[in-house]
Amino acid sequence: MEKAKGENGFDYAAFRQEAVARLLGGDKELTGKDGVLAPLLKDLLDAALSGELQVHVEEHRPNRRNGSKAKQVKTPHGPVEIQMPRDRDGSFEPKLIAKRQTTLGEGLDNRILSLYSKGMSYADIQQHLEELYGLELSTGQLSAITDKVLPLVEAWRTRPLEAVYAFVWLDAVHFKVRQDGKVVSKAAYNVLGVDLHGKKDLLGIYIGDSESARFWLSVLTDLQNRGVKDLLICSIDNLMGFGDAIETAFPETDVQLCLVHQVRNSLRYVATKDYKEVTAELKLIYQAPNLSGAEQKLADFAAKWEKKYPLVVDSWRRNWLRLTRFFEYPAPIRKVVYTTNTVEGFHRQIRCVTKSKGAFSSETALLKVLYLTTQRIMEKWTMPLANWALTVQQLSILFGDRVRPHLKV
Repeated sequence: MEKAKGENGFDYAAFRQEAVARLLGGDKELTGKDGVLAPLLKDLLDAALSGELQVHVEEHRPNRRNGSKAKQVKTPHGPVEIQMPRDRDGSFEPKLIAKRQTTLGEGLDNRILSLYSKGMSYADIQQHLEELYGLELSTGQLSAITDKVLPLVEAWRTRPLEAVYAFVWLDAVHFKVRQDGKVVSKAAYNVLGVDLHGKKDLLGIYIGDSESARFWLSVLTDLQNRGVKDLLICSIDNLMGFGDAIETAFPETDVQLCLVHQVRNSLRYVATKDYKEVTAELKLIYQAPNLSGAEQKLADFAAKWEKKYPLVVDSWRRNWLRLTRFFEYPAPIRKVVYTTNTVEGFHRQIRCVTKSKGAFSSETALLKVLYLTTQRIMEKWTMPLANWALTVQQLSILFGDRVRPHLKV
């Protein structure tokens, strides 16, 4: 029986047989300088390019073949030296491997982007590619490959959003970035939301010089420009002016201050010997079954500690409305919104990737890593969230017409 051949005359059956024979003969390595696939891939590429040229010269008579020129191409299976066929009048433009192309296909690019998204530096990636595949890529080449995500980043950051989000957590995480010859601190403002269908999504990443309520207001304005009309419940830390910024942009939004942050900030003014006792009594406030119980626990705490720690008591009283907003909700919703743990957990996942970075080479480099890492993290999120059918029923009761018109029933 005649062996199957491609349109370019390449014998694919023989290709497979040779690969199997080499493996059975003891060639265990598939990729790299001495791997099985590199020489076989060379045969395939040479035949395919030859077939491309043959079609070209037949369509452009009296043009004809004019020899070939050796060219090294970097592939995911190692460097391959191929023969680039030429035609007499120089009109041949190969599609498989362009004249100035030095890497083959998207596979290698995707592999480099995957390594970059896992926190590997360009130096680490260079070493990895050299050791495993025998590839030598410069920092400039690697940068050009990772820059391919920038149009995707821009499209993602400007994409339209849902009109209403049930829960939104807003928080910033800080990184060191090289700028104008020195290392500076940059804040990455992250907005994590859950829409009315239970889908969790990172709505945006915004890079600023430092965390401030003013910058957060610009973030919220951008969300509006991208189609957001309403945020039901926002969980935030107690950055000065942050809650006011949210209520300026979305006047009907319930703002819940993170109670873990409140306790943590309170302990800054407490003597070490009182840490354990004060922490336990502050927990009694927000673990009360209802608002009146919490008010009584705060009164008990103030009676005992106000003379010694007036700043702590004053902070709780001043922020009381936003600290206790969660008491208005059923228990399942309370557990979701009374802290910013959801977005902080997301930040911990990012830190696992970026912790080895001393400083990013630029703000753009930081944004590329954050985008790639975020996309990988979001792939593992379960949709919709657990028990969402019950949650959305509770939200429709609590928020009425702010929810019901947006549900598909």
